[in-house]
Amino acid sequence: MRIDMNSDVGESFGSWTMGDDAAIFRSVSSANVACGFHAGDPSGIAQTCRDAVAAGVTVGAHVGYRDLAGFGRRFLNCTPTELADDVLYQIGALQALARAAGTDVRYVKPHGALYNTIVHHEEHAQAVVDAVKAFGGDLPLLLLPGSIALEKAERAGLRGVAEAFADRGYTPEGTLVSRRDPGAVLHDPAEVSARMVRLATEGVLTAVDGSDIRIEAASICVHGDTPGSVSMAASVRAALEDAGVEIVSFA
Repeated sequence: MRIDMNSDVGESFGSWTMGDDAAIFRSVSSANVACGFHAGDPSGIAQTCRDAVAAGVTVGAHVGYRDLAGFGRRFLNCTPTELADDVLYQIGALQALARAAGTDVRYVKPHGALYNTIVHHEEHAQAVVDAVKAFGGDLPLLLLPGSIALEKAERAGLRGVAEAFADRGYTPEGTLVSRRDPGAVLHDPAEVSARMVRLATEGVLTAVDGSDIRIEAASICVHGDTPGSVSMAASVRAALEDAGVEIVSFA
């Protein structure tokens, strides 16, 4: 059994520090690196790429709405053309910094509101797919299972990779619980680790109402900005490996 572990990184900005990227790289196999639109600045992003290379972690572009003040967690009603151009711009910027660090962008994962919007928003989902196609290289797209964007990616000849979230609660419908609602973020490393072992070995998670839902995922995300994320990622990795699951980047 194999599964990828990913984390959102490169999100520090100026004197404001978000997460401990170098430490979390000891546990994950893929790095969703911010591209400057929802978080991150050029020097911080470049250092994150260098740290990822040193740790042998795969670099992916964590693209979002142009919403630095809102950390990319607010929907922006931009046109599909604007969004496609913004996403393409972000991938290109990260590629320049990644290449200078000795690697390349290997996949794309939308962030925050963009990630959740393209689960159901036809035009914005197509815009993200169009941007990735325009960049070239057939980069995989890391997305929520069952999303419209996943269908559109595969229809466009791109590899769609479904993921699950270690530290987030799920609705009975298989979507993420809103961060405004109780049970949205999980904090107990033991509980989270047990959930991820069950996901990797059985393809099942328990929703907030206690029901079991089937989630077919090739990657597990541990959010880098969640308090205690470094120890949680280490706990999840140790539990998976103890269960005979190998941690390998999907890209």
